[in-house]
Amino acid sequence: MNILLLGSGGREHTIAWKLAQSPRLTSLFIAPGNAGTATTGTNIPVAVNDFPAIREACILHRIGMVIVGPEDPLVNGIHDFFLADDELRNIPVIGPTRQAAMLEGSKDFAKAFLQRHGIPTAAYGTYTIETLTDGIAFLKRLEPPYVLKADGLAAGKGVVICPTLEEATAELTAMLSDAKFGEASSKVVIEEFLQGIELSAFVITDGVNYRIFPEAKDYKKIGSGDTGPNTGGMGSISPVPFARGNFLEQVERQVIRPTLEGLKMEGISYKGFIFFGLMNVQGVPYVIEYNCRLGDPETESVLPRIQADFVELCQAVADGTVNQVGMELDSRYTASVMLVSEGYPGSYEKGREITGLDEVSGSIVFHAGTKTVDGRIVTNGGRVLAVTSFGETMAEALEQSYENAAKIKFEGKYYRTDLGFDL
Repeated sequence: MNILLLGSGGREHTIAWKLAQSPRLTSLFIAPGNAGTATTGTNIPVAVNDFPAIREACILHRIGMVIVGPEDPLVNGIHDFFLADDELRNIPVIGPTRQAAMLEGSKDFAKAFLQRHGIPTAAYGTYTIETLTDGIAFLKRLEPPYVLKADGLAAGKGVVICPTLEEATAELTAMLSDAKFGEASSKVVIEEFLQGIELSAFVITDGVNYRIFPEAKDYKKIGSGDTGPNTGGMGSISPVPFARGNFLEQVERQVIRPTLEGLKMEGISYKGFIFFGLMNVQGVPYVIEYNCRLGDPETESVLPRIQADFVELCQAVADGTVNQVGMELDSRYTASVMLVSEGYPGSYEKGREITGLDEVSGSIVFHAGTKTVDGRIVTNGGRVLAVTSFGETMAEALEQSYENAAKIKFEGKYYRTDLGFDL
């Protein structure tokens, strides 16, 4: 089978790496890909939201399946585009329709869905520029700190936690009046702050059946001890020690099943991956957010632990037979450390040469923001590389990843050295 994978980040390199292990794969094309995905298949210069160009690529390369990595094309309706096209409608798209992708595309939609189906989540209110004064009044009724979320997609940076009422009021005003996150913050969700520890859970579903992927803990803040601004993610660890046994059973019972049953009840067809951003609040799993795709950087520590044939698993989504595919897991820990560009998540330079990749031993390096220029691999994003390692213990996996992270060189390289500090 010829497969087209959409995306260019660390998640997509990891998916490409996993797909390439399958004997069912004939040829893999990645649009647009990066320097890492080029080692697993053929990169093609097509943007993830250029649907007409994706259509042409599917016909040219006789694509038998499309797997969507990032959220943008899903929220913009890539699946619907295929269903509406006579030449494309029989090509399975692994990723939800536009309506189903609203679980990620709109925080307000997701919160209302959670409430309708009795799934644990924080109390909230949604406000626009017209109801700014109501939003400020709602803030005054909450206890600090305050959580503000841009309703739409903001590349993982649309969530702000403010320690004081004054800062929260100023932030809400900036998001609504000054369009701090553009169209994404034309509506803002204000939530009560939950005290607990976060983790990420994942399922793959054909709309009826599902398989649960390994859980992971990711680290969103740029600085040690979870300080500084949010990023797209500075690393991840799987499994999560505190989530063993009873807690994961609760997640399935209180979160995963009600979500899938709620989608069916509302007539929303969902085929693909669902990411559950969770908070363990005194033993109860609260949903912080949904994503309509696999997480990044969680994918870099989760997929290496899955021993199933990934092409077979994705084909089962299209065939409605996910329950028939085995899900053997590697019992070892994985730890993924993200190397980022100086200045990230703010402004940063691109085009800095990366060396030392050939010195890495005992780890897998997944490319995120890279490209090849004149035979050299250079930086091409804020998050540049993820170094993933296995270990019998979490400490062993982290030690191996840090040892190899130190061997890789590029100007301005930065990474957190305290992953796992809270586990």
